Formats: sequence, C-alpha cells, structure tokens
Amino acid sequence: MTLPPEKLKTLLIQNDLLTEEDFDNVLKEAQRTDKNIIDLLVSRGYLTRDYYAELLANYFKVPRVKLVGKTIPKEILNLLPEDIARTKNAVVFDKQGNTLLVAMLNPVDLETLNFLEKYTGYFIKPYLALEEDLQSVFSQYGQAVSQDFRKTIEDSIRASLKLKGVEASKAATEFPIVSLIDNLISYAASLNASDIHIEILADEILVRFRIDGILREIIRLPKEIHPAIVARIKILSGLQIDEHHKPQDGRFKYKYANSVFDIRVSIMPTMYGEKVEMRLLTGSIRPMSFQELGMLEDTIKIVQNNITKTHGMILVTGPTGCGKTTTLYAILNKLNRPEVNIVTLEDPIEYELKYVNQIQVNPKAGIDFANGLRSILRQDPDIIMVGEIRDSKTAEIATHAALTGHLVLSTLHTNDAPTAVPRLVDMGIPPFLVAATVNMVIAQRLVRRICRNCIESYEVPPSLYKTVDEQLKIVKGDKAPQFRPKLLYRGKGCKSCNFTGYRGRMAIYEVLDVNEKVREYIQDPHFSIDGLKEIAFSSGLKTMLEDGLAKAELGLTTIEEVIRVVKE
Repeated sequence: MTLPPEKLKTLLIQNDLLTEEDFDNVLKEAQRTDKNIIDLLVSRGYLTRDYYAELLANYFKVPRVKLVGKTIPKEILNLLPEDIARTKNAVVFDKQGNTLLVAMLNPVDLETLNFLEKYTGYFIKPYLALEEDLQSVFSQYGQAVSQDFRKTIEDSIRASLKLKGVEASKAATEFPIVSLIDNLISYAASLNASDIHIEILADEILVRFRIDGILREIIRLPKEIHPAIVARIKILSGLQIDEHHKPQDGRFKYKYANSVFDIRVSIMPTMYGEKVEMRLLTGSIRPMSFQELGMLEDTIKIVQNNITKTHGMILVTGPTGCGKTTTLYAILNKLNRPEVNIVTLEDPIEYELKYVNQIQVNPKAGIDFANGLRSILRQDPDIIMVGEIRDSKTAEIATHAALTGHLVLSTLHTNDAPTAVPRLVDMGIPPFLVAATVNMVIAQRLVRRICRNCIESYEVPPSLYKTVDEQLKIVKGDKAPQFRPKLLYRGKGCKSCNFTGYRGRMAIYEVLDVNEKVREYIQDPHFSIDGLKEIAFSSGLKTMLEDGLAKAELGLTTIEEVIRVVKE
C-alpha cells in the first residue's frame, strides 16, 4: 500500500521534509532502478518508515499498530497459520468478541480482507503495520515451532538409525535424513539464525546456530548418522560426496515460508570427521539508511562528505561477520545513479543490487581479486567495489585505480581504523600513495540491541564506571573522557527475545576522516601508529568504544555488550 506519488509529494513538501526537486529526483531514480520510492526516501534520510506509516494511516483512515517487542498469545497467533500470515502479510494480534484485530501491510486490500473473514469465520478489523512489525510477530511462530522441533528431530533420528549399514550416499536420499536436514534449516530460518554449525565430536554430533552474533547449542545427534548428514548437504550444494580429506565450498537455494535463502556451505575435515558450516543469506536486500545501520548523526556527516568525492579510497575494516559488506552496500545504494557506472568484484556475491554490475570471484576461470580488478578497469567504471584487499597485487591495483579518477570501496581485516594505514604500507603501498588515495576508513563491530519489549533502566553501579574508565584509558590514554551517566538500560528477558534481553543487532563505528593533518603525518619518516592515533583523536576521531557508550546511553544496547566486542 502506497500513497499516490503526487499526494506523497505534496505531504512531504508541506512538512518541509524535502523540496520538489528532491522528490522528483528520487522518483526518477526509483523508476530507473525499479525500487520502491519509500525505500529510497528512507535510505536517503528524507523520512523514517514510522513517519511514513503515520502518513498512510491518516490518508487511508485506518488505525496504526506497533508490534515490535510485543508478545502475541499463542491461541491468538495461531488463529492464522504461519504460511498464510506470511503469504498475505497479515497477522492476528488480538480478539474482541467475534472480531479479530489484524495487522497488515495493506489494510485496504479488500480481496485479502474477504479471504481472512472466510478463512477464520470472524469479522476482521484491519490495522496498518510496517514490515518490521510483521517480522517481529513472524518470529513468534518460530518460538512455537521450537516446541515441536525436538520431537520432529527425534522422530527423524529414530528413523535414520534404521539406515545403519546403508551407504551414506544412498541414506542421504532417504526420507529420514532429508527430513532432518529440512527441519534443521527451517528451524534456523524461523529463529533468524545467520549460521548453522554441524560439528562432529568424539562420540556425538553438536548442532549450533548463530543468533544475533552468539552461538547457541540447539541439539546433539548420534554420531552414526553423521556420514549421511554430510552426504545430504554435499548433494544439495553440488559437492563431491566421496571427497573427505579436502575442504569444499558450495551453495544452494532453500525456500522457507515466503522467503528464499541462498545458503553458503563450507565443509572442512577435522579430527573426528567433516564439520559443516552453513550461512543463511536472503537473496535480496532492501536499501538501508545509515541510521538503520546504527550510525549517529556525527558519523553520518563524515561518511556523507567522503562518499560524494569522485575519486579516492574508502575502506571498511573489521573481523569476518561484522557487517562490512552491509555497510558497503548502503554506501553503494547512495551512489547508485544513472550517470555513474558501478562495478563490484565479490567473493561471494551476497546480495543482488539492481543496475550494479556484480562480478563473482572465480579462481578456476582466472578471476581472482587482482586479475578481476585489472579487467574491471577496462570497463570504464566510475565506482569500484572490491570485496576485500587480501594481497599486495590487489592493494597496488586498487590504489592506482583510486589515484586515477575512480572511487574505490573495499574492506581490510584490521582491529581499528588507524591501523588500516600501516596495513596498506605492509602490503607494499608507499606512504605517499596511501596519503594521496585513502579518503576515509570505517572500522566497525556488531552489538546486540536491547529487546524493546522488556527494556528497563537501572542506576549505574560504581564498579561499572571503573570498568568503562579502564577501557577508555586503554584506547585513549590519559586524555580519556569520563563516563558518568546516572541511568543505563538493559533487557530483563522475555519470550520475545528468548529471555536473552537482546533482539537484533546494530553496528558501532570508528570513522577516520583522512584530513590534511593525517595525510601529512602518514608521510612523516617518523610515522608510528600511536602518533597517528594522537593526531586522529585531536581531529575528533571517536573510537568504537565511545560510539558504543553513546548508544548505551541512548538505550540502544548495553555497556556489557559494548565491552564484550571491543575489550582490549
């Protein structure tokens, strides 16, 4: 459900959110890239999704409901099965007599309303909800699934054990093993897990899911069915079933409810057998604003200023799985305009970006990061994204591309933003070239968000001040500021967050703006990383710890979570 473009334009201009020219430009871009205009308006910071929902509710004269963090009673939720709820983008959140209160993305869709009334046998009172509201409720179906999961798996295990003695490749195609793997993946998807780990131990199989960045043990399985489980996953991902001594990588598609997942598979031989790691990726990603990523206003200003430059290098640093690619995609979304040619070189391509030329690294075909980047430069690009700078060849070509009129985006593995400079020098890039080409370095980590359903405030104990002050002193020295808020926030734990107190993740950032002072010091013969940090701090660099503490004060995350990911 959307407002007519002209009506939306009028309302936004009346509320001084943008100019007529701004709106027309965004509308043209939405039509060119076949994107939702609201996604683009949000990603470019003109409005928030919540504000747009209020506009819609007022225009169509339907009530608005917010469901994020709210727990729906099981007997109410199950009045509409999960598959229908996801297909129709509608969830039942309350019942009043013979009327169901239903949250919908499109509460004026008469066809869906008629269907729901016939299916449920109740009158339907529609409410407008955002996608995040529905996703919050969809996850509660997953909690219901968890109650039946163990029984379903146990049934599959008993049937699988009867296949003992059957060749693994044959057992992998039998129903018990097929059902077991399907149930594991479906359960992981229902819990919004990012990874599934199937680990072979001395006498059993351990299955763990990574949820909100933390590994959680899910179930233990008999060791006897391990060969069949691994063979089944190899068949799905097109790998060699009879190869057990070399690492193998593959991928396959998996449909769950209304979503299609691209599942990346890595199989690695270990002491007791082969370990399987599966990463669950959705096939597409909607444009995200910098605010949605977790950037505060001061960070956004620095990033906006640097991505408007026509040449130079922007680097995002951090360990594997810290959201670097998502940040790069958010930047590319801002830069994706008709007048620029954007080419990316990725390993793997995690999400599809329309009107961006994405290239998959393929060493067998001679396309590695260095060779691929060399070929990209013959494609007349304006903006280049290289998935990762791993070696001196890639670093050299990327640096020269940035020096010759291209805007280059890439990632490095460093612990903080300033360390990216000596890392490039170690790769053989002369300091004067690093100074001439690098515009900005963004270091980041992911922290868990406090569950909005069970958030509470508390008075800060003196011991916590001491812990934070010690960490601040380590990263900023004797000039470290004191951290003295009277109140902080945490999640008590509830059904909505599986009693963890956290739900979802966001990034904390450290952004090094390479200004003239920094450029001069990079070329100084007496360069040191401590000296660079001192100059960066004097220029206003805020560390990841400080950014995290600011978000803790705002009630977005907890001090404990910030310390966990940045502790020195």
